Amino acid sequence: MASVISRNGKLYIDFRFHGERYRESSGYVDVPTNRTILKKFAKKIQNEIANRAFDYLAVFPKGNKAEQFRMEHESNILRLSEKVDFSTFAEVWFLEKKIEWRESYQATVRISLDKYLLPHFRSLDIASISKVDILNFRLFLSQRPGIGGNATMSPSRINHIMTPLRMILNEAADRYGYTSPWQNIKALKEARTQVQPFTLAEVRRLIRCIRADYKPYLTTRFFTGMRTSEVDGLKWQYVDFERRQILVREAWVQGRQVPTKTDGSNREIEMTSIVYDALSAQKKNTGKTSDYVFCSPNSGGPIANRNFVRRIWYPLLERQKLAARRPYQTRHTTATLWLASGESPEWIARQMGHTTTEMLFRVYSRYVPNLTRQDGSAFERLLASRFKTPVEADIHVA
Repeated sequence: MASVISRNGKLYIDFRFHGERYRESSGYVDVPTNRTILKKFAKKIQNEIANRAFDYLAVFPKGNKAEQFRMEHESNILRLSEKVDFSTFAEVWFLEKKIEWRESYQATVRISLDKYLLPHFRSLDIASISKVDILNFRLFLSQRPGIGGNATMSPSRINHIMTPLRMILNEAADRYGYTSPWQNIKALKEARTQVQPFTLAEVRRLIRCIRADYKPYLTTRFFTGMRTSEVDGLKWQYVDFERRQILVREAWVQGRQVPTKTDGSNREIEMTSIVYDALSAQKKNTGKTSDYVFCSPNSGGPIANRNFVRRIWYPLLERQKLAARRPYQTRHTTATLWLASGESPEWIARQMGHTTTEMLFRVYSRYVPNLTRQDGSAFERLLASRFKTPVEADIHVA
């Protein structure tokens, strides 16, 4: 934050730029009128720094670090005279940045680089890439085939690919001392998350009719709100029967056990009686044969999710004459049931692994009633009133 300070009756501009602190003399004496003028000037400097448009030499040509910036500027010009192609810089950038990211995000960025960014920009001089080039590339992406039956790539997918491009170009501009071409380019507007939760009656039907060996798995998914990767990667060491909690600490992503999606995803989920009974039954089945709660009977590793989706999930929906939807809707179902039972949005957000209630209200706004329970008891009573027979009675124990 740029600010105005006084030393020996003179006013100075105090600010941070590129991680360093600068205190430059304004030449003005410390009187109210001059303070007002310099506060506006300091705000302008702060905005330019935030927008990567601040030019130290232009603002403070005789500043304390002017000579240093002149030398760096000349060095940058010399370096830019030698062509730096996009692929070379992108690879250096990736190596420098990946230490900051979880493995799953590293893999996501790597896919964007290898499949889209490098083939398109590979041999271009990175300093020559213009705003027009960026917009043309985005147009190119918008015409690529989409996934999941979509004719073209979704705005969300395009935004995910454009993000590392923005980071690479901004870093190159910052490092070599030129203006980034990424100016006033906004992310594409994404469609609102499609929520297709099941009703409690439908949940009951599905749990009663699914194969016995999958009842605990589906019960846990419907009544904890865990993400697919979290429930598939759940280990017995993270199931605390004494405190009736599930500790979400890891996830199974792309064939690897990794930390959770975000730091906020690390959480403790309160077990309802139904989940407690389901996991108790599952413990008898797999507690001595695998570290994973829901495991493959052949390997003992995590449950084969593709196999579950293809052979169990979609056939189950078809038999029950329910609209086909992804298993991730079990997570949405949990959230809407918690809201319908009157639980506190703050409590629900914590259980879901959100750091704030912002996403909760944005995604589930039409399911939020004017009620204020806070501890999970309302949801417990709702389940108890609808599930008279213990879930464990419907679960086959080997």
